[in-house]
Amino acid sequence: MTTGDPELRKELDATLHTRRELGPDYEAELLDSFMEKLDRAVDQRVRRGVAERQMQVARGDVRRPAGPAGGFGERFGFAAVSLVLAVPLSAIGAANAGLTGLLVSWAGIVGVNVAQASPSFGRSRRERAARDAD
Repeated sequence: MTTGDPELRKELDATLHTRRELGPDYEAELLDSFMEKLDRAVDQRVRRGVAERQMQVARGDVRRPAGPAGGFGERFGFAAVSLVLAVPLSAIGAANAGLTGLLVSWAGIVGVNVAQASPSFGRSRRERAARDAD
């Protein structure tokens, strides 16, 4: 296991060593203690990240994505994943319900792709991203 926080690594090693010495009777308490320390470390990292982001926004250093949300790459990726998933979904649908299952699975695949391709799909996501960037 590698970690970017040597202090957290020391805590984990100490917890494991103590568990070996005390046995499984104290395992729950040791794990609870370590998890609290881990939670504090994660909270500190998140706070640092938020503070850095706020400083970037205050300085005007915020970089926006090159293209619009929902650009060609995102649409192409969604379509490719849909086609890859269509194969096992078609097999499952056809094996369990015959032609009806096959048609239902493809209707779902087409429906999801049509919804994703509609202009209103992701609008709120783009609006949130624009609002957060300001």
